[in-house]
Amino acid sequence: MTSAIDFGKIEFERSKRAKQIRVRIFPNGLKVSLPYGSTEEHAMKFIHSAQDSILAKQKKLHKNEQNNKTKLDEDQTFKTLTFNVVLSRKARKDIFFSLKNGILTIEFPESADCKSEEVQAHFWNGINYFLRKEAKRLLPDRTKQLAKDFGFTFSTVKIQSSKSRWGSCSREKSINLSFYLLLLPSYLIDYVILHELCHTKEMNHGDKFWKWMDKVTDNKSKELRKELKNYNMPK
Repeated sequence: MTSAIDFGKIEFERSKRAKQIRVRIFPNGLKVSLPYGSTEEHAMKFIHSAQDSILAKQKKLHKNEQNNKTKLDEDQTFKTLTFNVVLSRKARKDIFFSLKNGILTIEFPESADCKSEEVQAHFWNGINYFLRKEAKRLLPDRTKQLAKDFGFTFSTVKIQSSKSRWGSCSREKSINLSFYLLLLPSYLIDYVILHELCHTKEMNHGDKFWKWMDKVTDNKSKELRKELKNYNMPK
């Protein structure tokens, strides 16, 4: 891992599947997949050769991120798979969280400015705590059940806080799931889990992979994939 002032944090990873240098662009950094035989120096030369287009895309992504940030206040509530979030101003000095009977209540001081990044960060830190807790309680067991139903095998299930992808699967058949999956309806959660289970059979997104996906979704993989794109992780 290294960093550059212009591009933010740059992460390098070796990939057996990569046939050429691949750069994924994020608002505050880059992730670079290196094929065997290429070096970080080669990658940096490639990145600098495309500097203008990369910086322009980062600027656009950052602007979109700012515009799409999920702001929470007493008039803005939302649902997760297992609980509803309700915010309430109270005569108190701190921010208090309580999950009871399927409702996550967030009480915050009357004087708090809900538009401030600090207050929003407090809200989301608390919400994320309970999302992670619920995800650890539910998602590994759901993965085991779907694997059993469709004849897949995997090694482990890990719950992560990824905001760049809903899930991933390694060549060792270790499945990573973002706890933000709990912001999706249950059938799309199953779709993501099945997607990663299918990667235990096919690590790419070729025709064989999508045949597996059609098999486990009653030929609805394209429909479900399209619907998933309508959901965004909170910014």
